[in-house]
Amino acid sequence: MKIHGLQKMTLLDFPGQVACTVFLGGCDFRCPFCHNWDILDPSTPVIMEDEEFFKFLNSRKGLLDGVAITGGEPLVREGIPEFIEKIRELGFNIKLDTNGNHPALLKKLVADGLIDYVAIDVKNSPARYGETIGIPNFDVSKVDESIRFLLEGNVDYEFRTTVVKQFHDSESFVEISKWISGASHYYLQGFVDRETVPYSGLEAYSEEEMKDFLEIVKPHVKSIELRGF
Repeated sequence: MKIHGLQKMTLLDFPGQVACTVFLGGCDFRCPFCHNWDILDPSTPVIMEDEEFFKFLNSRKGLLDGVAITGGEPLVREGIPEFIEKIRELGFNIKLDTNGNHPALLKKLVADGLIDYVAIDVKNSPARYGETIGIPNFDVSKVDESIRFLLEGNVDYEFRTTVVKQFHDSESFVEISKWISGASHYYLQGFVDRETVPYSGLEAYSEEEMKDFLEIVKPHVKSIELRGF
């Protein structure tokens, strides 16, 4: 497995865990506001290979509780089940960040006991999904399957949405609240412009505006919070 990035310690990425975050290149979405656009092509330069990464993990036994696996989209990577299994064999808890477009593999990893926590980015309401992920006429049925799977309580999870003025409005959150109704944890994340974001001119909402969106969704989920403020 080629590793495109590694944050050696985080208290934020994996709730309740002292973890590292490993970034894997490649993704089947093309979100205009993506912070990791530079690694969406899996052929981009890597920072390390398997051997060095697992050497690092071995040196962190007893210091780290878990590993957060993100991207890109980890579930598009060939060999990802074996990669995760190796991490598990070292005794680490595992969090998976995913776009939800690979429900069959997600279900298998959970069924095999390889995942402790899943975070799905709910990009927008179903009607606006295609424009938000850069794929016109996108079929949301697989994302819907993943959302329903998590709502069944098969594994600890969270849903989250990065909120961008050009793509999200009040109606977005009315529809999202229906889609994820009953969710245990939902986070609204403030968009932050960076050099790696592929499209210029995208804007964030203010904290007060974000709180208005929060109030729309709050009656429909068990826990909702703002991130990035």
